[in-house]
Amino acid sequence: MTMDSSHLEDLPSTGQERVVQRICARVAGPVVGAGVQVASLPLGGLQVWLDSPRSPAGHRWPFYHRMARELRLAGWHTETGPDRLLLLGWSAVCLSHRARMLSAALAGRLADFDKTAFMAVMIATRLRHEGFPVEELPAEVETRCRDALRWPARLEDLDGLERRSSLEPLRLRLAQVAGLEAKVGCRCSEHLALASKVARTVAGGAVPARPRARSSASCSATPDSSPGVGLTERMVCVSVPNVATTRAGTAR
Repeated sequence: MTMDSSHLEDLPSTGQERVVQRICARVAGPVVGAGVQVASLPLGGLQVWLDSPRSPAGHRWPFYHRMARELRLAGWHTETGPDRLLLLGWSAVCLSHRARMLSAALAGRLADFDKTAFMAVMIATRLRHEGFPVEELPAEVETRCRDALRWPARLEDLDGLERRSSLEPLRLRLAQVAGLEAKVGCRCSEHLALASKVARTVAGGAVPARPRARSSASCSATPDSSPGVGLTERMVCVSVPNVATTRAGTAR
């Protein structure tokens, strides 16, 4: 990937090291992910490497590529080397790609509630036949559907990250992404609520619904999922830095 210096900024963001380590550990998996190390570079940016006896040097290359792909999806420019990868700041190209992927999720998988309902029925029915505890069934079904949606974990990875830029093109893209993430978070919350409801039905309705942090009213107030930079996103852009917060039960 070539570097667009006019639309790339390597100023540190609050919580960046913690978030990058969280993303890379998730992508690498529970065993290899325990060895993910992150450190600042002298002139800005971060370096990421694996320090794990379970991942010999010759086998780390695929993990670096997977981590780099996920970091680019988060909006950062990365460079992959033989023994580590470098994260060099926000990239206009990568942020635009994230906006496209968020919009595609809203128009594609996250628009298909029937698929989530069918998945929840199949999972819940199989678990019941396997003797899974009825009282734990809704939570387990919701967790598996959450993993299948992919976006909930991606949004939660950014918890605590302050995203801002001194460059106008990047501010606009960061604001656009923030607006789309809010819509994806609400949509996923609706999918997970549906999955939990289906699981309770399969369990015979004996399991009470768990309280959810986000109401359907707050989600319905979210603007439409147009990929353009709308009024809400522009207001975010010119006011305060947007900070990713945990969305309980929200989307990947």
